[in-house]
Amino acid sequence: MSKSRRYEILLPLKFNDGQPVPDALISQTLLELEQRFGAISWGTQIIRGRWREGGVPYENELFRVFVDVEGVPNHRELFRGYTEQLKVRFRQLEIYTVTYRLDAI
Repeated sequence: MSKSRRYEILLPLKFNDGQPVPDALISQTLLELEQRFGAISWGTQIIRGRWREGGVPYENELFRVFVDVEGVPNHRELFRGYTEQLKVRFRQLEIYTVTYRLDAI
């Protein structure tokens, strides 16, 4: 049985005000993850969504980043803290990071 976990982060392509996120911020984030974990993957499909906060409608354009790591507790805490940093970097009310057990064959 695999003890690996996949962490997926939905990174925004636009700030909450609708302005495009500079490519440099995205590149910085991908490089940080690659340097920390040795490998990273991402999809090219744009994920779109709508949501409301305090009655204000928002629209998202996001892309998914994947990082596969050993399933140890400190990785969960690391990603939790990193997600908070990304919220500031990308000026977001929320950034979703999910994790699940990875059973590669």
